[in-house]
Amino acid sequence: MELLIQSALSFPSVVLVVLLGLLAVYWLLVAIGLAPIEFLEHNSLRDDHLASAMVSLGFAGVPVSVALTALLGLGTLVAVALELLVLRFLPLGMLRLPLGLVVLWGSLALAAPLSVSLCRKLQPRLHRFRSACQCSLLGESVIVKAREQEDDLYRATLEDDPTVEVILHTKRGAIPAPGERWVLVKYLAGEEAYRAVPRSKYLDARTRLRRLRRVQREGGHATH
Repeated sequence: MELLIQSALSFPSVVLVVLLGLLAVYWLLVAIGLAPIEFLEHNSLRDDHLASAMVSLGFAGVPVSVALTALLGLGTLVAVALELLVLRFLPLGMLRLPLGLVVLWGSLALAAPLSVSLCRKLQPRLHRFRSACQCSLLGESVIVKAREQEDDLYRATLEDDPTVEVILHTKRGAIPAPGERWVLVKYLAGEEAYRAVPRSKYLDARTRLRRLRRVQREGGHATH
């Protein structure tokens, strides 16, 4: 046990342990009603922020707080395991800092697909708490069912969980057909409805955005 604690408090494991501790405090505040579950959420995926980054990693339909807890929890286990099995046997000296940063990145990279898989299995249960976290559905794919009586309003169900129904408020001129797959991109709190775009356009937009960011990074390196 002493060896385990020592490994958890060694760099880089201690970074993830501290972050996980902050999340534990946050969940305690949620449990006693002093913090909302949506504290880390945004009502749109348009801008660059933590919620949109988590969706891009594959955590669509999962509250950011839950996704971060899974990611940091598994990442901490990986980092501690590497410390126990490898790092503590190496005479690192001044190399511990740069190597620790690599281990930190690698731990999260290894934990990401595992945590995404875990969160996807939890999604049906998380949907039961949708009333407390409407924005967590952003990034999810829905299947259009029928048009409401009012203009520009449509009913749709989640593709991965047909028991969950949402209302789409489309922009004028956007007419989804029954059976089409759209992606939720914005939550309209005043209407308890969502903006959505066709899934093909959503995927094209993400591809163009990734290419643009890659070009910007390459251009930034070239200037140096």
